Amino acid sequence: ANPNTQYAIVDGFVAGELPNVTMLSFAEEQGSFLVGAAAALKSQTGHIGFIGGQEIDLIKKFEAGYTAGAKYVNPDIIVDVQYLGPAGDDTAWGSPDEAKQIANGWYADGADVIYTAAGGSGQGTIEAAVESDAWAIGVDSDQYLTATPEQQAHILTSMLKRVDVAVFETIKAAQAGTLEGGFALYDLARDGVGYSTSGGYLDDVKAQLDDIKAKIIAGEIVVPTAPEG
Repeated sequence: ANPNTQYAIVDGFVAGELPNVTMLSFAEEQGSFLVGAAAALKSQTGHIGFIGGQEIDLIKKFEAGYTAGAKYVNPDIIVDVQYLGPAGDDTAWGSPDEAKQIANGWYADGADVIYTAAGGSGQGTIEAAVESDAWAIGVDSDQYLTATPEQQAHILTSMLKRVDVAVFETIKAAQAGTLEGGFALYDLARDGVGYSTSGGYLDDVKAQLDDIKAKIIAGEIVVPTAPEG
């Protein structure tokens, strides 16, 4: 109805490509690979975990990358995985108590780093990390910046999904008249995903993570987008 208006959709898909609709997607699996590698490098126990929100393809990208990154560093690492709900269960994004219960169980069993991709539920993992004196990994934005000082001491890193970069680049392209319709993937090479360094907890492994990042960008490491099996 509005062919002369350009549209950009974040994480959305339109059936049938339209020349005036740009769909912005992110290589969450690549950013998750890096935080998985970080988890394995920092784990003292060789046992980590992943809590997902809804068990859908999008969140499985986070799981797949995280597990692959951890096993790239330590092939023998144990990775616990649990989802808070099936596809369509919107309570999965707002169940911090359930996430906390799962995380507490894993920490008690020896896990010392847990990554949560489950919206507001992730707050429960952070609370459990504080109580268990362990690590939590945030998602989408740098959760260290909005945490209490007590929580900050237990947020190892966050997997960054750089929506700001994607939107800025899209607006810039629209102004220049070079914006094209279809899919635009924001990956490590385009600074679309990454990891936070707030707190300085990864300073001692940053060189290794930078090396892994370079190998992903070069195509030497191919990150899976779905879990094995």
